[in-house]
Amino acid sequence: QVQLVESGGGLVQAGGSLRLSCTTSGRTFSSRAMGWFRRAPGKEREFVSTISWSGGSTYYADSVKGRFTISRDNTKNTVYLQMNSLKAGDTAVYYCAAAWSPSGSSDPLIYDYWGQGTQVSVSS
Repeated sequence: QVQLVESGGGLVQAGGSLRLSCTTSGRTFSSRAMGWFRRAPGKEREFVSTISWSGGSTYYADSVKGRFTISRDNTKNTVYLQMNSLKAGDTAVYYCAAAWSPSGSSDPLIYDYWGQGTQVSVSS
């Protein structure tokens, strides 16, 4: 069983930054790709970013490319999402997810464990 706990959300003004963290339990973290998704009020869940098991491969949604950076520290079982130049449209609950695959994907079906989410609110 893998448990994921997100932290780092909060309220920030447009143009500001936040760094989300997702710490996982279990011994399989380093063999799994990790991803971040988000759900805005009244909208479907959407893919944000993913990182391969080694951190050597990353992928971003077009809406966050150039502003967000995903990274991981396998010694700490933690994945991060650095969010810069935040916009009101980034307001959402952000979810961390662990994949059964070592390679990341935007497809939510490869993720078999999910965190409870952390709220990010950006005021304009």
